[in-house]
Amino acid sequence: MTALPFVDEHGLRVRADEDETWPAVVGYATALSRTGHRVLSRLLGTVPESGFTIVETRPHRELTLAGRHRFATYRLVFRVAPDGPGARVTADTFARFPGLGGWVYRVLLLRTHAHQVATQRMLREIRRRAEVSAARGPMIAPDPRRSSRDV
Repeated sequence: MTALPFVDEHGLRVRADEDETWPAVVGYATALSRTGHRVLSRLLGTVPESGFTIVETRPHRELTLAGRHRFATYRLVFRVAPDGPGARVTADTFARFPGLGGWVYRVLLLRTHAHQVATQRMLREIRRRAEVSAARGPMIAPDPRRSSRDV
């Protein structure tokens, strides 16, 4: 994987442990990598169409998404770490913005805080998913030896 320059890092605490938070990261990243945005994709020329593909995982610790378009090549790395009784989720962005078009895109993206807003929205959704899952508690499979009449 080609090294890309560091852009920024955002993070937040989650009231769920790493084992409950990791599936939320994977679920969010999977949905993000499968959801196409036709208008945005055509405008920017994103590859893949969704803008992201999962390129690497280190289970329960790190998941990397990557993509590119006319103005940038980028990676978004989600990390999960213990943080007291809960977890901390961070999102590190790495990107290259080639040429004049890339420079203009970078300025617009970072100075308007659009990137910060989008990244924080992603992290809040991951936190929501993890905390909802943690509140539900562990799923216990029914004992196959018991019938519903025995309950």
